[in-house]
Amino acid sequence: MAALAAVLTVFSTGYGFERDELYFRALPPAWGYVDTPPLTPFLARLAAHISDSPWAIRVPATLFAVVSVLVVTLITRELGGRRGAQGLCAWSYAFAATPLLMGHVLLTSSLDLVVWPLLCLFVMRALLRSDPRWWPAAGAVVGISTYNKFLITLLVVALTLGILITGPRRALATRWLLLAVAVAVVIALPNLVYQASHSWPQATMSRALSHDNAGTVRILMWPYLFLLLGPPLVPVWISGLVALRRRPAWRAVRFLPTAFVILLLETFAGGGQLYYPVGLLVVVFAAGCVPTADFLARSTAWRRTAWAAFCLNGAVSSVIALPLVPLSMLHNSPVPSINQLAKDQVGWPDYVAQTAAVYATIPAGEAAHSVIITSNYGEAGAIKTLGGALGLPAPYSGHDQLYFDRRPPQDTTTAVIVGGQYTKVAKYFADCSVVTRLHNRYQVDNEERNKPVAICRKPVADWVTLWPSFQHYD
Repeated sequence: MAALAAVLTVFSTGYGFERDELYFRALPPAWGYVDTPPLTPFLARLAAHISDSPWAIRVPATLFAVVSVLVVTLITRELGGRRGAQGLCAWSYAFAATPLLMGHVLLTSSLDLVVWPLLCLFVMRALLRSDPRWWPAAGAVVGISTYNKFLITLLVVALTLGILITGPRRALATRWLLLAVAVAVVIALPNLVYQASHSWPQATMSRALSHDNAGTVRILMWPYLFLLLGPPLVPVWISGLVALRRRPAWRAVRFLPTAFVILLLETFAGGGQLYYPVGLLVVVFAAGCVPTADFLARSTAWRRTAWAAFCLNGAVSSVIALPLVPLSMLHNSPVPSINQLAKDQVGWPDYVAQTAAVYATIPAGEAAHSVIITSNYGEAGAIKTLGGALGLPAPYSGHDQLYFDRRPPQDTTTAVIVGGQYTKVAKYFADCSVVTRLHNRYQVDNEERNKPVAICRKPVADWVTLWPSFQHYD
């Protein structure tokens, strides 16, 4: 845990803010948003009071990753893993791909590193120890998790169906489980009230995410499954799946492989994101550390080979997940094509400066009735965070929550349109011209690179009428 904390802290400045981090900083205080509950944006705003540097916003992500090492290792211990198995679990998990990725950048999935395995740990304790008093603790985890994401419901459904299909079914027939449901509902109630009173925006966002991603996710999720922790760790979690089914001492939790299959099917059906299975994958990985440690203890040659592979996995994962490759060399490395988060941290100061240069060409009298409209929340967050020093006003955007927060004033006659949405909205102005295209000095090919920055004048209708045409979820 200390080693992971040190590594994540040392490299927390990295290339710059990631687009989601910029978005979280741009959101105003609220009880919820159309695309995310309030917890992660709250943490981002809290960090902004400490420092405007990326390291501050990444402190919560580092803490979540570090705590997840403890939780995952406790699962190994719960299954009878001794010192060797626990050490194997802690070191190989801490420097695997997903914990490093989600621990380096503050994402809504960063907290999932803790809450998903923690929920599984409490359920396992309730069943392995025949102690139903752990059920309310599991309910509390579910309730708290809803303030970060409702994705925890996928895990709840998978675990419930796993127990119903595989057993032990009698474990569900307890008042403690009803108490767990009550605890979860009570804790989540304010969040649920917000969702119900706003027409369930999370459901709308999930449908939009599925519409955009499903085709790709349903194909790539299967090979990606072997990359979530890293290829050298695949034999470990496969051995966990097998042992959970076969070991008599683990009979009470033999439902976990079934739940894992159900979670994979949920991910395939929903088509949301490739990483969704990782929360349960780390649980079967933790289980696999027990038979793996037993096997390695019997062979010095295999033990050395395995630890060499685990160290190699940690080194490769670190290069992919952390800003170890110099920015000047990043575009010539495979990192941007593997790690979307890496390329989403590059170029924001350049893009904001180029937008400022375009905005500066608008005559002073016209500038009083001019606005900046970005195509996505990353661009909006970057301009809001970095643009003030360059004289830029706060931007507008039709992307996700930003659409609802504010729209251009009725007297707006000129708009600087930033990004790819220009091609869709140019028809709503009498005159549009592309002034420049965004580029970053490091030649990293991310979503913004080569997108237009245009000046559009004389909107063809009032902004109350036009603004819905700018709205989009993706």
